[in-house]
Amino acid sequence: MARPSTKDQLIELSEENFKKLFDIINSMSEQDQESNFMFEDRDKNIRDVLIHLYEWHQLVLNWVKANIAGIETSFLPKPYNWKTYPQLNIVFWEKHQNTSLKEAIELLNKSHAEVIGLIKSFSNEELFTNKYFKWTGTTSLGSYCVSSTSSHYEWAIKKIKKHRSELKKKK
Repeated sequence: MARPSTKDQLIELSEENFKKLFDIINSMSEQDQESNFMFEDRDKNIRDVLIHLYEWHQLVLNWVKANIAGIETSFLPKPYNWKTYPQLNIVFWEKHQNTSLKEAIELLNKSHAEVIGLIKSFSNEELFTNKYFKWTGTTSLGSYCVSSTSSHYEWAIKKIKKHRSELKKKK
């Protein structure tokens, strides 16, 4: 499916990609799920990938809740911006080095449900009209939601498939 441009498409593709992500993870042995990637990357294992998704869900959830409550907040927390957000990703990675894979799965399942609930709380027009909300700048709320759900899940799927493929080559 192309990048979602309606609320229904966004929910459908987010749920579909979320399920695909866990179908891939669940197709692997526990040992393979816990093993480190054999390729160089910021994320070293599946836990890191899932935590990355979780933390980006938190960005969306906190940003929307604050702005809806009238507290003008930018999407990325200070001091980060769109040029420096890779440093924020490293902060997320460092923060969760003691988080288990099981905890990461629980956190991600919870935050995914919260983001889907958030998406459902807005109309199609609110989600996909550019500049509908002053705080989304020149884009739409839906664009941020797509980036933090369906598109981000596709990124995670590719990374975990690569990990699974590398493991199969090794065996």
